[in-house]
Amino acid sequence: MKKRICGIQQMGIGVPNVEEAWSWYRRNFGVDVRIFEEAAEAPLMIDYTGGKVHSRTATLALSMDGGGGFEIWQFTSRATEKASFELQLGDFGMIACKIKSRDVNASHANMLKNGVTSLSEVSQTPDKKDHFFVTGPNGNIFEVIESTDWFSHTKHPSNCGGVAGSIIGVSDIDESLKLYRDILAYDEVVYDQTDLFEDLDFFPSGKGKFRRVLLKHSEKRTGPFAPLLGDSTIELVQSLERQDCKKIFENRFWGDWGFIHLCFDIQGMDALKAECEAKGFPFTVDSSDTFDMGEAGGRFSYVEDPDGTLIEFVETHKVPILKKIGWYIHLKNRKPGKSLPRIILKLMGLNRYKG
Repeated sequence: MKKRICGIQQMGIGVPNVEEAWSWYRRNFGVDVRIFEEAAEAPLMIDYTGGKVHSRTATLALSMDGGGGFEIWQFTSRATEKASFELQLGDFGMIACKIKSRDVNASHANMLKNGVTSLSEVSQTPDKKDHFFVTGPNGNIFEVIESTDWFSHTKHPSNCGGVAGSIIGVSDIDESLKLYRDILAYDEVVYDQTDLFEDLDFFPSGKGKFRRVLLKHSEKRTGPFAPLLGDSTIELVQSLERQDCKKIFENRFWGDWGFIHLCFDIQGMDALKAECEAKGFPFTVDSSDTFDMGEAGGRFSYVEDPDGTLIEFVETHKVPILKKIGWYIHLKNRKPGKSLPRIILKLMGLNRYKG
C-alpha cells in the first residue's frame, strides 16, 4: 500500500491535570467528544522518557464540527515538568496550536464571557484571515483562526472546531521543508515573508526579525477520517537574529508540559517508513503492529524534524463508536483512500461528554 497522509489526527498536549485541561478545552473550543481514555505505561517511548518506563493517562477528544483532536496527556508516575526557561518566539518546537473558528469575533467574545483573560485582540493574518491568540490553563498557546472547512455544525457556543495546524519554531526553514513539504505534503506556499516583531501580547517574549512560511496541502486529504479531520496548515517560524534559541523540550521528557507531538492519521505505514528513511527521517519509534489504546488500536511511529520536534504517525485499525455495546469501526483491511460514510463518522458524536 502506498503512503497516504489523511490529515492531522491530534495534537499531543502534556498537562499536569487531564480533567482540568479538558474541561477548559470543552468550554472554549468545543472539543467534547471522547474517543478513548486510557491509563497505562508507555514502554515504547522510553528513549524520550529518560530511559525509564513511565505511566500516564491520556484522553483523545474531538470536535464533531471537524478538525484534528487533542491527545491530552498526563504523567501518573512523576510530576509533569515545565520548561526551566521562558519560552521565546524562535525557540525550536511547537509554539502554538491552530484552532479553526466559524466566527473568530464570536469565539473571542465567548472566551471573554467564560472569564478567559489571556488572549490577544482579533487581527488579521498576512493572508487576510481573522485570528487571535489565547493562552490555555497550562500556558500552552493557541491561535484561533478563521476557517471555511467544516464537517458538521454542532452549534457549540465557542464557534470553534478542532486542530487546524501548528506554528513550529525551526532553525532552518529550508531544511525543515524536507519533512513538512516533501513527506507531509504541505506543498503549497501561502506566504513566505520576513517580519520584524516587537514584544507580542500573546507571547512572553521574543523580539527581532523572523522568517515565516505558511504551508498548506494542494490536494484534498483522503482516507477513512479525512472528511472529519479536514484541511490544515503548518507555519514555520525561523529567527534571523537570535543566537540563544533553545529546544522547547530541552532537558525534559516527552509528555511534559507543552505540545508534545503533532500526530497524522496515515495509511501505508511500511511505505511511509521507507520514504522517511530514504529522505533522512528514520522512524525513532515503531510499534510494528496493532498497539492497543484501550478502546482504540493501531500502529504508531515517530520521526523527528531537523530540530528534534516529534511528529507521530498513526495507522488506525479500530476506533469505538459505542464502547458499552462493543460497537467499533474496524479499518485494517479497508480499501486505501476510501472515506468512511458521513453517517458513520457522525455516530462518533455518541461519545460526546454529557457533563
